[in-house]
Amino acid sequence: MVNSFKVNVTSEIGELEGVILHTPGHEVENMTPNNAEKALYSDILNLKVAQQEYTQFKGVLEKHSKVFMVGDLLKDIISNQQVKETLINTIYRNEAVAVDKSQLLSLSDAELARQLIEGVILPKNNLTQYMSKERYALRPLHNFFFTRDASMTIRDKVLLGSMANKVREREALIMQSIFDHHPTFETQTVNPTQSPKFNADITIEGGDVLIAREDVLVIGMSTRTTSQGIDYIIEQLESKDQVRHIIVQELPATPESFIHLDMTFTFLDYDACMVFEPLIMSPNRYQTVHIAVDNGKVTIKNEKNIVEALKKLGIEVKPINCGGTKDPWNMEREQWHSGANFFALAPGKIIGYGRNTHTIDELNKNGFDVLPAADICSGKIDIANYKKYVVTLEGSELPRGGGGARCMTMPFARKNITW
Repeated sequence: MVNSFKVNVTSEIGELEGVILHTPGHEVENMTPNNAEKALYSDILNLKVAQQEYTQFKGVLEKHSKVFMVGDLLKDIISNQQVKETLINTIYRNEAVAVDKSQLLSLSDAELARQLIEGVILPKNNLTQYMSKERYALRPLHNFFFTRDASMTIRDKVLLGSMANKVREREALIMQSIFDHHPTFETQTVNPTQSPKFNADITIEGGDVLIAREDVLVIGMSTRTTSQGIDYIIEQLESKDQVRHIIVQELPATPESFIHLDMTFTFLDYDACMVFEPLIMSPNRYQTVHIAVDNGKVTIKNEKNIVEALKKLGIEVKPINCGGTKDPWNMEREQWHSGANFFALAPGKIIGYGRNTHTIDELNKNGFDVLPAADICSGKIDIANYKKYVVTLEGSELPRGGGGARCMTMPFARKNITW
């Protein structure tokens, strides 16, 4: 008997009850320097080291919450022949797959799940394919260990990502199939790409969507989430019984470390947030906009910054600086390696990369005990003895993928909190 979860996320900091992860596998290795950029990477990861670091990350989360893995969930749902065929048919409609459908349908559930993520090798059984420079008949999902982007829980529903790059579209399709068909999850999915009004300008990714409070979203307008994508979210929020708010932060197109809002701003506690100060707090040309939706009426106005906009809505958070307060170079270096990208396990209980030493020092100055993830996993430290802390995750390879702890998590259940 599978215990089911009612999907529910009404804040970024509520105590974590359920999360979906994906350990980086051979899909991470299945690229070369020649196609890394096409796979949205700027470097090649060492899989063995990345998996060791990820095992530590997963181990910490398992001490807080129920953890599910994408591969296991996918294998479960495709044991249903109808679900399997529907998923495969949709993939073939969306992608140019250079093998016959019957080849995939003949695989075991476990092997099919693996190949849908790690890629299907192109058979060299005719001259065209023999001469092809392509290695894969179905490309690997190189970015899937960043489970945040392809689906996001907003209250009791799951909004699917409308991915900015075609190489990631299958991730959202797999996550929709899981939430639609796996008995563990009680929810409804909302897929922008299936809306009658959908067009290619509507892109939304989970790294840009943060839930400040049940009625307040903070969304980055970035190279991955467009103004049209945010307009789509506004349409979904039109409510006759409650005013909804969206605070939009415009992000630079470059460098690539500004890919999503959560690389520059994350919530840490009831009264604290992590910021990349030059973008989030200092005057600059990137706008902060407050959108209010009241009974179908939309009003839009500019704000000084996210922190001031939240304060006007009754959410007072102290900004803690990524990279510390003294040296802009330290801020930039640590932001590049996901120094602002923290994931809350509960209010005031967060996890992020220990390599960002100036950021960790700044958290410590603000009352966060520093707990090495390795010591938690080994049992040397009992996290139950600490009320406010930052778990420092070893990270030499994982940050090179372009994301941090928040990027690598898809929370689907958190306890509600009282403000």
